[in-house]
Amino acid sequence: MLQTLQRSRTPSGAAYLDQGEGDETVVLIHGVGMRIEAWGPQIERLAETCRVIAVDLPGHGGSTPLDGPPRLEQFVAWFGRVLEELSLGPVNVAGHSMGALIVTGIAATAQDKVRRVALLNGVHRRSEAARKAVMARADEIVSGAFDREAPLSRWFSVEERNSEAYVLVRDLLQAVDAAGYADAYRAFASGDSIYSDCWPRVTRPALFLTGSDDMNSTAEMAQGMARAAPHGKVVVIPGHRHMVNLTTPETVNAALADWLTWEVENDT
Repeated sequence: MLQTLQRSRTPSGAAYLDQGEGDETVVLIHGVGMRIEAWGPQIERLAETCRVIAVDLPGHGGSTPLDGPPRLEQFVAWFGRVLEELSLGPVNVAGHSMGALIVTGIAATAQDKVRRVALLNGVHRRSEAARKAVMARADEIVSGAFDREAPLSRWFSVEERNSEAYVLVRDLLQAVDAAGYADAYRAFASGDSIYSDCWPRVTRPALFLTGSDDMNSTAEMAQGMARAAPHGKVVVIPGHRHMVNLTTPETVNAALADWLTWEVENDT
């Protein structure tokens, strides 16, 4: 049975979890179809030394949907409001998949709110073939006639299909609100190039992490963003796919803990 974590809500209706304390605060944003619980191993580990805030995307978990159909820019503006409502900033922000696109948008448009930035399994300038495929999936999801288990074959290897991570993600996909899922997926499908030129201007320490076998958030994408960012570093975890934070949590937790030690330069 899916275990639900206790949430609070901001005045505008964003659901969030707030755990731990420390000199650093980390805000976590999950991907399409997921919710706060998808960050379980990271929340547990990081809260040992940091304040950790995990947020449900609009229309996911306990968060109020956005007026639709929202584009990626509206999700980025929403996240900026969440940071303001929680009186956060500059703060460390880490996003997975769709969350990584939102983190990119914040780094591009409100760098003053950011201390460090981490993209887990982030997409960047899809190929034309990949763009057509993801837009086709978006159209299917928006139609309401979609297979909630279809992402699992892309996100997990055959060997992982009896794992706790697989079961958790399958259950989260089954539970997600169809309209919220459709809104977020449409923004995800069309948003990979909106802020893609920002990285040369992002002066904050930036981590780009993915699995070597992720078919959509590829190692090449992570490497390209890291090369463009003045203080970018890439971590590619061999043998893992899209849900790398759940399939090898110790490795991801170690990478995030290291990221939180990277020196932050003051703006001049």
